[in-house]
Amino acid sequence: MGICMYPQSDNDGHLHLMISDEDEYHTAFRKFKERFGRVYKDAAEETARFAVFKTNLLFIEEENSKNENAYELGVNDFTDLTLEQFSATHFGYKSTSKGDFLAGRHEYKGEDLATALDWRTSGAVTPVKNQGQCGSCWSFSTTGALEGAWKIASGQLVSLSEEEFVQCDTGSNGCGGGSMQQAFGWAKTQGLCTEDSYKYTSGGGVRGTCHQSGCQIGVPSGGVTGYKSVGQNEQALMSALNQQPVSIAVEADKSVFQSYRSGIMNGACGTQLDHGILAVGYGTDSGKDYWLVKNSWGSAWGEQGFGKLERGKNSAGECGILMQASYPVVSKTAVLTV
Repeated sequence: MGICMYPQSDNDGHLHLMISDEDEYHTAFRKFKERFGRVYKDAAEETARFAVFKTNLLFIEEENSKNENAYELGVNDFTDLTLEQFSATHFGYKSTSKGDFLAGRHEYKGEDLATALDWRTSGAVTPVKNQGQCGSCWSFSTTGALEGAWKIASGQLVSLSEEEFVQCDTGSNGCGGGSMQQAFGWAKTQGLCTEDSYKYTSGGGVRGTCHQSGCQIGVPSGGVTGYKSVGQNEQALMSALNQQPVSIAVEADKSVFQSYRSGIMNGACGTQLDHGILAVGYGTDSGKDYWLVKNSWGSAWGEQGFGKLERGKNSAGECGILMQASYPVVSKTAVLTV
């Protein structure tokens, strides 16, 4: 694409060729398409996507210019999507009743808590995965919590199949959404397949048919005995995290969440929970406390797929992180028989 120039007169009547700002955005759009392999069906769609991309890029530039923000935004895989289009395909958390598999409530009991922790350094977190255009975030949060719990109990980090939950858990609605609490209950009655033997295929938004038989079992039937909810306060979540990674729900339908690149998100969202992710630690950066979370939008989002949310905000937490925290309970007897 050529450089777009237009004449402009100064006060002495001389004409100067000025480079239009439009060229900067077309260049950025070309680099975006190359990076993420975007190919649009026709010129009309490309024009429409460029307009969305430019709007998002202007928002990113505006937010990054604010000195009060503790976070930075950037171009990622979602920059050519409107917030409505992004929200329609990349969330999927649906709240549910506690159910029969609730094994109690985790509360802080005055024990010593680590100043900071990160379960990645203990090998209890699998690499970042990508739910694609399927409202299956709940299944990724579920497997993440189960993977961490099983690693801590057995010493083995096994990547578990989200597709098994999406296709086979009839208590959920697959790409139409679900909850981690309900999925933990379903896991109590199942042998859980490994990722390698039951690969994720619902990224396009169609979940297909359940086909568990013959898969390699990563967590045996009876390995999960239920789940615990976590008290809605900061110390309770910190206490739970000192034990294992924790499933959480947040409100993610905000442009800051969509374009997040690094730093600590603060004041960016509310408490209308719509997205399930995984808390894997907490810490402090430049005097600001944060929760460390693992997302399921691939490594192009955030800090290689991870992010930080402000810690110490209020009783609901940044983006509602304290409102629906829970974690699976693993059977030590099942671990010993593996």
